[in-house]
Amino acid sequence: MAIFLSIVLLSMAQLPSLVAGTGRPRVIIIGAGISGISAGKRLSEAGITDILILEATDHIGGRMHKQRFAGVNVEIGANWVEGVNGEKMNPIWPIVNSTLKLRNFLSDFDSLAQNVYKDGGLCDAAYVQKRIDLADEADKSGENLSATLHPSGRDDMSILSMQRLNNHLPNGPSSPVDMVVDYFTYDYEFAEPPRVTSLRNTVPLPTFTDFGDDNYFVADQRGYEAVVYYLAGQYFEADKSGNIVDARLQLNKVVREISYSSTGVTVKTEDNSTYQADYVMVSASLGVLQSDLIQFKPQLPSWKILAIYQFDMAVYTKIFEFEKQYTDANVLLVTVTDEESRRIEQQPDSQTKAEIMEVVRSMFPDEDVPDATDILVPRWWSDRFFQGSFSNWPIGVSRYEHDQLRAPVGRVYFTGEHTSERYNGYVHGAYLAGIDSAEILINCVQKNMRKHFHDGMRNVRFHNLLIEVCRAFCGKLWCLH
Repeated sequence: MAIFLSIVLLSMAQLPSLVAGTGRPRVIIIGAGISGISAGKRLSEAGITDILILEATDHIGGRMHKQRFAGVNVEIGANWVEGVNGEKMNPIWPIVNSTLKLRNFLSDFDSLAQNVYKDGGLCDAAYVQKRIDLADEADKSGENLSATLHPSGRDDMSILSMQRLNNHLPNGPSSPVDMVVDYFTYDYEFAEPPRVTSLRNTVPLPTFTDFGDDNYFVADQRGYEAVVYYLAGQYFEADKSGNIVDARLQLNKVVREISYSSTGVTVKTEDNSTYQADYVMVSASLGVLQSDLIQFKPQLPSWKILAIYQFDMAVYTKIFEFEKQYTDANVLLVTVTDEESRRIEQQPDSQTKAEIMEVVRSMFPDEDVPDATDILVPRWWSDRFFQGSFSNWPIGVSRYEHDQLRAPVGRVYFTGEHTSERYNGYVHGAYLAGIDSAEILINCVQKNMRKHFHDGMRNVRFHNLLIEVCRAFCGKLWCLH
C-alpha cells in the first residue's frame, strides 16, 4: 500500500498544472523605438501583457526624436512619411495626418532642376533637366533589369553596375551636375552610394510602388515621436500629458548581456540589474548588434552573426544652422551622408559651421551672407545606443540571408527596421517589423501552450487511472492533498 501510494503521489508531483500550461509568458523587449513599441502593442493585443521594455536612453522613440534648437523643436532623426497617396495605405500616414493631426507638408522635388547650384550661382536649368532625364531613363532601365533577376538575389548587382550597363556614366558620375543628380536619387535616399547598394532589392523601391510616390515632411512641435507615444499609450498607462508612467517601461536601462537557454532568458543591465523572462525581443539597431554593446551567452550561432555583419548600417546626418538675421525662415538644414557624416561627427562643430558658410557664400556670391550664430550636429554614428541612422541593403545579400536577420535564436527574437524585407530603413518598415516579429513569437507561444495542454491532459488521464486503481485496491479514495 505504501509503495502504491508513493507512485500516485509521484504522479501528482509531475503533473503540469493546467493553469500554468495556459498561462501567459513573460517577455522582455529591448529598445523602445517604434519597432519595440509596436511589438509590445501586438503582444498585448494577443493577451501577452506580462512584458517589460528596457530602454537605454531617457526617452522612447529611438531614432524618431526631436531636439530643442534655436527656440524650436527640430527632428534630428526620422522626418518624413515616405510613400503616400498610392493604392495601399502607408500605416504611419493615418496616424500622422488624421489621428494626431501632426503638421506636415508635401515635399515637392519637381523643381530640382531650378535649384542646382555651382560656384558662382545657379546652374542652367535646361541642362540640369536633361541630365535628370538621362538619369531617369537609366533608372527605368534598371527597374526592367531588376525584374529579370532571380528573387533570391543570387544574380544581384550594384546600382552603379546597372548604370554602366546602360551606358550611363560608365565611370560613375563625374561632372558636378551629374554628381548632384546621382546623390539626390540614391545617396539622399539610402545614405550610401550606388556602388554598394543592391539593385535587386532597391530598384524599384517597394515603399513607393506599394504606398505611392509622395513624401510628407513632418514639422510639428510635438515631434514625429508623437507617433510612438501614441502607440505606447494604447497599452501602457499614460498621464494626461501623454507621458508613459507604466512600470513595464524602464528608461535608462542599458542592456549589456543576454543569457538564453531552453528554459528562459536572463538580461543584465549596466546598473547591475538582472531581469528574467520566458522570451526576449531585441529591437536594438543593426549598428548596436554589430557592436559589442550587448553580449549574448552563449554566443549567437555563426549564421546569425554573418547575417548581422553582412547588412549595412548607413549614416544620414541632418545639420541645423541658426541664422538670427532672418526673421521667418532662420534655420538652415544641411544633409550629409556616409563618409562625410563620419568625418563631420569627428570634427569640431565650429569647423563644420565654417565649411557650410563657405559653401553657402559660393552659391550666393553677390549676397552678404553673415555667419550662422548656432549649429546642431546630431551624431548617430558615434552614439553607442544607435551606431548609425538606418540600414541599407548592400550588394551580395540574398533574401534568404536577410531573413536570417529576423530569425529567432532559441528564445531570443529580433525586430527593427533592418528586419523588414520590403521596407528596411523606413519608419513604416520599423513599425511593421515590430508587428511581424511579435506574430512569430505569438505563434511560437501558442504552439508551446497547445503542447503543454496536450501533455497535461495525458498526465491527467494517467493520474485518474491511478486513482481508479487505488479505489479498487483500497476500497476508498485516499486524500492525497
